Amino acid sequence: MGRKAMELKVADPKGLVRESYAIEGITGGECRSIFLDWALSLAPGTDTAEALRALLATYAAVHPGHPMNPVLEAGLGAAPQAMRRGGRMGRSVRPQDGRRAD
Repeated sequence: MGRKAMELKVADPKGLVRESYAIEGITGGECRSIFLDWALSLAPGTDTAEALRALLATYAAVHPGHPMNPVLEAGLGAAPQAMRRGGRMGRSVRPQDGRRAD
């Protein structure tokens, strides 16, 4: 028994992704910006991957080659790992006597 697909009203509550497919000449950068707005508009607890699959199933086949398609597909990929940021505090620089220089 298959699971029920997420409703578009839940997957795209403000219609941002739907509208992006209607914008003629939209660029990849604009799609990424809309994607961020879309992600922030999801209700707490919404399964993001399920929402992305619903959006791709609804729009990607109808709009092949649209710049939003790879943005949505990339959203299904693994999130990048957090990395330590550089800087003096990140390196724990200590003076020669071994005490921390604060």
